[in-house]
Amino acid sequence: MAIKTKKIVWTSSSSAEKTDKIINYLMKNGKKSVAKKIYSDMLKEIKANGHMNPQVVVETAIDNASPTVMIKSKRLWWSVYQVPVEVKQNKRLFYSMKWILDATRSKKGKPMYKRLAEEILAAYSNQWAAVKKKEETHRMAEANKAFAYMAKYVN
Repeated sequence: MAIKTKKIVWTSSSSAEKTDKIINYLMKNGKKSVAKKIYSDMLKEIKANGHMNPQVVVETAIDNASPTVMIKSKRLWWSVYQVPVEVKQNKRLFYSMKWILDATRSKKGKPMYKRLAEEILAAYSNQWAAVKKKEETHRMAEANKAFAYMAKYVN
């Protein structure tokens, strides 16, 4: 029995679904209205910085920060191998938003929407923490590509 995975593709028809997903990642303690306010203020801030379509900026930033390969640990007898594994499309969105929000929440001194807009704009131009995390992950996978044959044993 084959399991079909649903791929997330950036189209205008699924724009509302992606927006809801991003708002859910932003949400803390079940406060969805606060997360929606942060998201809308962030879009206004991006527009104020001179970008005509902030939704495209957000989508591009998420694509720039999303990893294609990750490292998973596989233990065989007494040794642990770092096995590079391809990341599925739905997990790419999760990891990119996680890294962007971690970088945003680590900064202090400004409102959340301004910090998030700065991080999104930085990821849009391939800079700062989220993109560095992606590059670090890819470097680790490249260094351990000798163990790629073990990918079929990793669940």
